[in-house]
Amino acid sequence: MEKNKQVIIDSLPEGKLVEGNYKIVESPIPKASSGEVLVKTISFAITAGTRAGLQGSASYAGAPKTGIVMNCTGIGEVVESSEASFPVGSMVLTQTGWQEYSLQKIESLTLMREGVDPELYLGPLGINGLTAYFGLLEVGDPKPSDTVMVSAAAGSVGHMVGQIAKIKGCHVIGISGNDDKCNILKDRLGFDAALNYKDANFRQNLKDSTPNGLDVYFDNTGGMILGSALFRMNPGGRIACCGVVSQYDTSSPEPGPRGIPGLLINNRIKMEGFLIFDFAEKYDRATDEILEWIGSGDLKILTDKVEGLEAAPEAFVDLLAGGNIGTRIVRLS
Repeated sequence: MEKNKQVIIDSLPEGKLVEGNYKIVESPIPKASSGEVLVKTISFAITAGTRAGLQGSASYAGAPKTGIVMNCTGIGEVVESSEASFPVGSMVLTQTGWQEYSLQKIESLTLMREGVDPELYLGPLGINGLTAYFGLLEVGDPKPSDTVMVSAAAGSVGHMVGQIAKIKGCHVIGISGNDDKCNILKDRLGFDAALNYKDANFRQNLKDSTPNGLDVYFDNTGGMILGSALFRMNPGGRIACCGVVSQYDTSSPEPGPRGIPGLLINNRIKMEGFLIFDFAEKYDRATDEILEWIGSGDLKILTDKVEGLEAAPEAFVDLLAGGNIGTRIVRLS
């Protein structure tokens, strides 16, 4: 009998995540009942934000648990269904988890548009791209000629944030963790400047690169980079708080940066967190515009791909250490 291979959380990390926090198991393939469909996973995205769920710092993810399938967004094919709106053969986006098959309620499924590469739904048309779109445009509210800075700029969200800011006529600075990524940001994606935060002269380099200060900062990291950005913000500046990847993979997160609330008050800076679900009613409009940018070549998509479900734990550990460029996708054989 064919089995459902799954990667489950075997133990919660103490300190940094390790591959040994997961184990691979097999279980019977579930059967769909009324209001459900069975989805066969084709590929899924690995994102740094899911590490927060293992830490207990993401309230929307619930309390961290062991013995459950690792969560993620994936794409798959409907292989069993009694629902006319999602017939067998439909390609869907849903919370597949790290497993070969999953039962899904129909309200949790997004039907993919015909003629669109399905894997785009793991990047620009999925959570990553929509986060970049709404976080920058709705929360950051950039104006033409603004100076925009984004951290983790070569990551799944950041590389799109910077390009969208360029599309909107902004001067864009990307922050990353190595020189090769910085070169990609400038040479392939059109960022105006890219800085390595591990450089001993980072603070001075940031000052030199922002002679007119910062109008918008898109924060994916928290920590030292957020602290540095705060001191470069112009009066009336906006900070969009998307994530704190520098604080996820640790048992002892750093305290918040200096200057809060003083700098916010003195410079009338708006610092706002958001969740992508806040903008659900606007997803279709955003998808239309993102597809236009991809079609015109204004938005270039970076992905790195690994093969096989068994590779997921190592790929996640490597991502948290900064090993990815763009969206990391696991393809199932």
